[in-house]
Amino acid sequence: MKTNTSENNQENKNEPCLCNMTDELKEKIMEFSEDYMHFLDAAKTEREAVKEAVNIAKSHGFKDINKKRSLRPGDKVYGINRNKSVYLAVIGKEPLTDGFNAVGAHIDSPRLDLKQNPLYEDNGIALFKTHYYGGIKKYQWTTIPLALHGVVALTDGTVKEINIGEAPEDPIFLVTDLLPHLSGKQNSKKMSEGVPAENLNIMTGSFPTVTDEESSVKATILALLKEQYGMEEKDFRSAEIEAVPAAKARSLGLDKSMVAAYGQDDRVCAYPGLMALMDIDKPERTCICILTDKEEIGSVGNTGMKSHNFELFLMDILEKNGISNSYAPQRMLSASKVLSADVTAAFDPTYSDVMEKNNAAFAGRGISIKKYTGARGKSGASDANAEFVGHVRKIFEDNNVAYQSSEMGKVDEGGGGTIAYILADRGMEVLDCGVPIHSMHSPYESASKYDIYMAYLGYRAFLLNA
Repeated sequence: MKTNTSENNQENKNEPCLCNMTDELKEKIMEFSEDYMHFLDAAKTEREAVKEAVNIAKSHGFKDINKKRSLRPGDKVYGINRNKSVYLAVIGKEPLTDGFNAVGAHIDSPRLDLKQNPLYEDNGIALFKTHYYGGIKKYQWTTIPLALHGVVALTDGTVKEINIGEAPEDPIFLVTDLLPHLSGKQNSKKMSEGVPAENLNIMTGSFPTVTDEESSVKATILALLKEQYGMEEKDFRSAEIEAVPAAKARSLGLDKSMVAAYGQDDRVCAYPGLMALMDIDKPERTCICILTDKEEIGSVGNTGMKSHNFELFLMDILEKNGISNSYAPQRMLSASKVLSADVTAAFDPTYSDVMEKNNAAFAGRGISIKKYTGARGKSGASDANAEFVGHVRKIFEDNNVAYQSSEMGKVDEGGGGTIAYILADRGMEVLDCGVPIHSMHSPYESASKYDIYMAYLGYRAFLLNA
């Protein structure tokens, strides 16, 4: 049954909710959350998330679609898009042109990217210049331990992976902030202006290399990079290095009821969606999990959802099933049903003034469906059909999935978007459906373990029954 967001309805003992949780269910929730936290620690960037997802998929019998000449019901395949997006499918018994069921999430998260020419020295300190990615509150990224993750592509074709700051013996990195004694002018500014983007410079060293000609900290850093990665300063031009929080995912609260971690927007939906697909063997209808990149900056580029690489994956599936009709891909898309698996804002008692309680999502009350997203007058929204929302509700209720219905804050406070409108543009039935989280886009977000597990159950029920 549907879990209503109003406080009074929580007393209905027939509805699935935290108050009715059995010991058996709690054990499953805790076990699933432990695996999820391991995934978060291993997948702090979109590249790492793809790598982890593919490793999980391979352990469940999935094969690279490029190595398959033909497909038949029950086959499990994946396709990687430039190591930043991945599409996974379990082929169903029904004709492919009758559509598929899918869960689509994004695996990029707000962060600090190193600039193309990042390294400089100023008065005995070596620093990296950064360019923030996605919507962040800049002041939140000062004075927290940072790790560097990414790749450097050398001109000889070698690609070196970088991961510094996660192991106990590793150094960490830091963006400094003003001491309170000298921050009078800073304190008088708006919060959004207190830390300018060009001040998000990462401290990276202070020991100089001394020669007869000069003393240079920058030279020390370059020598270490050359020794460890074979890179020179000019190789930053072809590097993708992200600064992310060095903290590990942890259980939150004395009761360990929540997960606190970086990157839960949107890996808190991506992981349950992925694991839901892993449970499926020979479905009636083809089931797909989409893990895409660049949502935080508009789903642009050839690894974002706006690209047509997902359609190429679908065309490969059709072709390997002997279907070459030029209309087949569009017929397949138009007949398909998708949950856009993205987070929403959880009601925060500390900041309740921006929420409208009747339509807020609450931590611990299950997965949240959002008929529409967008900002203010539904600008940029995907507004799902009532019939499809009813269809999804029935699936959840028939499968005892705790869920709620919500919007993201009061109408004129702002809003947000997902990949839903992009999928809807291609003819699919789409509904936003994700986990409520606190402190969204911060370096350390939190989510209810109950809601995370309900997302897994809900996505699995949808894939099998939509």
